[in-house]
Amino acid sequence: MSVQPTYFADIAPIAFKGADSTDELSYRFYDKDRVVLGKRMEDHLRFAVCFWHTFSWNGLDIFGAPTFGRPWLAGAMDSKAAAWKRAEGFDFIKKLGVPFYCFHDVDVMAAATNAKEHTQYLAEAVDDLERLQGETGIKLLWGTANLFSNPRFMSGGATNPDPEVFAFGALQVRQALEATNRLGGSNYVLWGGREGYETILNTNLKKELDQLGRFLNLVVEHKHKIGFKGTILIEPKPHEPTKHQYDFDTATVFGFLKNYGLEKEVKVNIEANHATLAGHTFEHELAMANALGIFGSIDANRGDHQNGWDTDQFPNSVEEITLAMLEVFRAGGFKDGGFNFDSKVRRQSIDPADLFYGHVGAIDVIAKGLLNAAALIEDGRLDALKKERYAGWDGEIGQAVAKGSLADIADLVLAKDINPKPKSGRQERLENLINRFC
Repeated sequence: MSVQPTYFADIAPIAFKGADSTDELSYRFYDKDRVVLGKRMEDHLRFAVCFWHTFSWNGLDIFGAPTFGRPWLAGAMDSKAAAWKRAEGFDFIKKLGVPFYCFHDVDVMAAATNAKEHTQYLAEAVDDLERLQGETGIKLLWGTANLFSNPRFMSGGATNPDPEVFAFGALQVRQALEATNRLGGSNYVLWGGREGYETILNTNLKKELDQLGRFLNLVVEHKHKIGFKGTILIEPKPHEPTKHQYDFDTATVFGFLKNYGLEKEVKVNIEANHATLAGHTFEHELAMANALGIFGSIDANRGDHQNGWDTDQFPNSVEEITLAMLEVFRAGGFKDGGFNFDSKVRRQSIDPADLFYGHVGAIDVIAKGLLNAAALIEDGRLDALKKERYAGWDGEIGQAVAKGSLADIADLVLAKDINPKPKSGRQERLENLINRFC
């Protein structure tokens, strides 16, 4: 179904105008063709716009009615309204000038009431998305299935005590994975929005974890069966909407993957706000994923330190993004992943232009962070100081400790009369160095 987009008609395509530009709807730092450390900026960052917050959310929250006047959200989400939403979405992404988008199945299709309708309406959407991708050149960074919004998933999807819910979730994931494959998606994401528990009193942890492990194995098996070449990703989050979620953080996810034999098959999609909700920094989660060999992709947003929930605000801290980009560089950069804006404008930001302001500002912050991180790497002092801190392991004693048994190491201490002296970690110097580049 072809629809002519009109909602963003008054907004001109966003152009790079340089650091001195006073045009608030222009890029000051995101010059997609600029080469940074041997690669185009667009290829480093691989920006994507999400369909759920950007085009599907109506501004509703638990204390108030919808505030956004998106015309395609008025009334039932039938096939016509869904087609309108898709057309406006691609128009927005094209004007923003980024290469990718992301979606849940229910974000892009008419509202279904049963399995047959779900299959029919998703097929309609995929046909249209394929057409829109061909017309615009915009590509799919990743797809996923929503196994958390519908009341049937109130007790989870894969971890649900009802096998019929498990089965319905399997149907959705199969169809969403096949749609992602057909649309040339680079990744497929599983976010366990309800894969957790509210109270341990009615929860069989072992059974639910085994169900989740089996479900993920089934997804991986189907990936290979249909020839999907992209990466399967899990998105960690510690809590909310459940009291406790099984994918608490990157380290927890890795332990889960090891337990169910999936550590070579699945990586992580790290969201900044989820990292901070888990009590970590964004850069910690990225560094941990790299250390464990499961770094995949990023959902770019931020939280509010005065709120204890997931606010999904657009990133606006150059320092935070600089530290994050250092870890992306250290991980070798993205392979299949990228920066998806899992971010939403505030309920009071009701004008069409506000969606552009949010994305343009965030894109420039990340581009500036990329430039800062590249400059730090080229400067070399940060990495040199870290290398120096561990240099002892390359020396005679370090090599002997690395290779010896416990008894060998103990005897070495006595033979060499080893009496270590404390050495400075130089934290303040390192923090000052970061600030010189931010």
